[in-house]
Amino acid sequence: MTAMTLLGFACISAARAGDLALSVELPRIDVAEYHRPYVAMWVQNSDSGDVTNLVVWYQLDKSDEKGEQWLKDMRQWWRRSGRGLDMPVDGITGATQQPGVHTVDTKNLKNLAAGSYKLYVEAAREVGGRELLQIPFEWPAKSSQLLEVQGKTELGKIALQLTP
Repeated sequence: MTAMTLLGFACISAARAGDLALSVELPRIDVAEYHRPYVAMWVQNSDSGDVTNLVVWYQLDKSDEKGEQWLKDMRQWWRRSGRGLDMPVDGITGATQQPGVHTVDTKNLKNLAAGSYKLYVEAAREVGGRELLQIPFEWPAKSSQLLEVQGKTELGKIALQLTP
């Protein structure tokens, strides 16, 4: 995959056919006490309800596992998938991220069955707020599409690029 800029927003240009590319913006929030947000991203099949986790960013503190206790603050993700996982999960979990645009690995979606889906991105921040964004899409894509949604508080622009 190669990076490109579209309308001043960094997104991903898929190099292969039948691909999904995802970028997520964490806005810089000017507050007295800033904590990086916990973020979960997953895809849910609209018919079956099956969930495929993409990423969970949280405070990774191997000495006491205190970061895991706050995962439930990402309420929708926790209800749909999180409480059934034994954290950390290889290839999915990682440390919280700084403000900016982040490219998300979508290799967990490589064998996604045909159907209707929703991409969910949820963020929760200590001494901050919560936000949940979603992008509905059909897979496999019939045409190249750039689907975007703009957050209002804890999340910035979310861009999902589909390539047939």
